[in-house]
Amino acid sequence: MIELRTVTAIQEPQRIRGLEMPWNRVMGSTEGPAGAARALGPWHPQEFMAECVETVPEVGGMMTFVFRRSDGAPLAFRPGQYVNVAFPVNGEDQDAVDRSYSLSSSPTKPWTFDITVKCDPTGLVSPWVHENVKPGTVLEMLGPVGAFHLPDADRRARYLLLAAGAGITPIMSMLRTIHSLPGQADVVVLYHGAEAGGFAFHQELAYIASVDSRVKVFYSLGDRSKPEGWEGLTGRLTAAVLDEVAPDANGRQVYACGPEGYLNTATELLEKLGVDDTSIHMEFFSGDRQTILEYQAELALAVDIAEEIAEEIADSAEDYYESQPTAFGLYEPGYDAEGTLKATGLPLETVDPDAPCPETPDGSPDGGPDGGPDGGPEAGSPDASSFDTVGTGSLTLSFMRTGLNVRIDPAEHILGVAQRAGVRIGANCKEGMCGSCKVVKLSGEVEMNHQGGIRAREIDAGKFLPCCSTARTDLVIDA
Repeated sequence: MIELRTVTAIQEPQRIRGLEMPWNRVMGSTEGPAGAARALGPWHPQEFMAECVETVPEVGGMMTFVFRRSDGAPLAFRPGQYVNVAFPVNGEDQDAVDRSYSLSSSPTKPWTFDITVKCDPTGLVSPWVHENVKPGTVLEMLGPVGAFHLPDADRRARYLLLAAGAGITPIMSMLRTIHSLPGQADVVVLYHGAEAGGFAFHQELAYIASVDSRVKVFYSLGDRSKPEGWEGLTGRLTAAVLDEVAPDANGRQVYACGPEGYLNTATELLEKLGVDDTSIHMEFFSGDRQTILEYQAELALAVDIAEEIAEEIADSAEDYYESQPTAFGLYEPGYDAEGTLKATGLPLETVDPDAPCPETPDGSPDGGPDGGPDGGPEAGSPDASSFDTVGTGSLTLSFMRTGLNVRIDPAEHILGVAQRAGVRIGANCKEGMCGSCKVVKLSGEVEMNHQGGIRAREIDAGKFLPCCSTARTDLVIDA
């Protein structure tokens, strides 16, 4: 005989107010926190080697790669940030190809960390990663990097997390982190995918939503037809969909990651729903003004605290920290009343290449007798004096592959001036984060303020990021 029992309602847990990252109090402490706690603070990007310890197939053509640092240290990062990874896709004896991937794991489990890679059959790197990165593979990394992340402390902690396709990876890091922390929170996740069986992490998402009353997860198939048995949403991102899943969106902090068109649509819809632009956080590589300013403030705080404990760190781990980069600066683009200033593509003024070089304050030509600060390019290379010269400014950039001289003012960032002059330099983020514009400086001096898109050994080899660099002298560049 089956005994029937009365089912009693399960009471909600009693929680502290708001969310706080585990390192937050360490960063604000004046009492000399213990070394283990201090190691978990995401102070600034570091260069390190990491070993793959596990691979986990995901649906939707994605694969999660679990890593641990080779030096045994934890990886301290904020949920939503990414790492820059050097992949030897062309062989160990060739230059590695850098790619940035969001961390999909939670920083509250710092001894291993995950990146989740979607395979693009037409791509250079992702097919190689899926085929070649196995347990035991060791790769060079730099990170954590990125201004797209949850705050270190939030008394209200009311979030709307929007993801499309592979954009679920940083959102997953945020959700895993929230689920692992005590404190009151109210989280709505809206995840757009291409097919019913293509939602990565769907089993874990369902589990979290079932056991954590703070979290609600919604799925949408976009504009695809509704398959039999589908219980989720359909249709592209619209104001009606947002109002259905989060009618109080204008009272939440919104974090969104996905294709550019998806993010542009989300921005427009959220603004129509009354969400203040300071509450909208997008994983655009170029970033928005508020995100950049927030990250700059966080870096400044980390630098201040790092300086306070610098002597203690040096005593306990001198050899290790000598190999690490200093805190990274941040290039902030120009703005006007309508937002970010964009290149206008105005033609640069052609000048006489035989015109005398500008003089330094002491009356001598700037850059030495051969036009460069170190006496010009190596013997046997093209003679830059024969190149056409465009632009105006007190300094000259000589692009040896293009065969062009470009005049520039010391305050101008090199990439924008070069691109307007027709010099082909690839670039994605334009803020020193992704490293895609990396070029070799044959001679001259630059001032570079990057966010982790270049490694110390590359700088030593003469490479620099023109997107976040200004010229201090005449330059000769291999581009």
